[in-house]
Amino acid sequence: MEKEIKLGKKVFIRNVGKDEFWLQDLIYANPEKLGLGNLVAVNKEKRQVTGGRLDILLKDSDDNSMYEIEVMLGETDPSHIIRSIEYWDNEKRKYPQRQHFCILIAESFDRRYFNVIQILSLNIPMIAIQADLLEVDEEYVLNFSKIMDIYVELEDEEEATVVTEQTWSEKAKWTLGTAKKLLEIVAESTKNATFKFTQSYINIMIDGRNSYYLDKRTKPNSLLWFSVKDEEKEEAVRNLLNTKNIVYNFSNKYKEFSFTIEQKFITENKDILAELHDLRYKEYKIEE
Repeated sequence: MEKEIKLGKKVFIRNVGKDEFWLQDLIYANPEKLGLGNLVAVNKEKRQVTGGRLDILLKDSDDNSMYEIEVMLGETDPSHIIRSIEYWDNEKRKYPQRQHFCILIAESFDRRYFNVIQILSLNIPMIAIQADLLEVDEEYVLNFSKIMDIYVELEDEEEATVVTEQTWSEKAKWTLGTAKKLLEIVAESTKNATFKFTQSYINIMIDGRNSYYLDKRTKPNSLLWFSVKDEEKEEAVRNLLNTKNIVYNFSNKYKEFSFTIEQKFITENKDILAELHDLRYKEYKIEE
């Protein structure tokens, strides 16, 4: 029997008698509801050396990446944004060997401040999450929606500065090595897979079309990202990554998946990466 779809209306958390600490407690007890992967709670109201307290600190138990979270009821404002970045930077300096993500949670994001967050995210891994409290048949449902994932803006292909393999060997040999391992997997089932080296990223191209991008991160890590415009393929890729417990970020605006990899990751997940590539490029698969 088909379930009835009910309509709800958004209400503000303060209007139902709850406060910011209530929302913090709920997130701390249910970090998986944020849609950021398999996260575990580490600390709450963590005192900072520069003053103030970080609302919530979460950790990915698989790769030890850290998520510094600042929560605000109502609409985000400049102090919320600045505080989030300050606390993210504090934790990043304290644990430089780990990857850190700056997370802003609010009930709404003013367009002007949202644009500021997008600009800042060019250099800071920021994720904006909107907390929506919905009233449905005199009951309340809280939902979290990512309205901005880690922002990766590609250079204009005409303006991208082309370099050589040697440049990347000197700049980030570990990223070059990771790219070569990924190219081996791609080339097993796809013809005409080649490299293009630019100053900002390594591009794996198929028949002259952009396919995968890799950029350096702290050794031995690299950032892999790729675009999936087709909705059916997007859903298939998303299901594969979720099933295999691979933590990723997705940009709705650019339809891009991104996640951190290194050579060991590729070796251990070769079959998964091959399946991912097959989902994206079935029409290019080499005929036996």
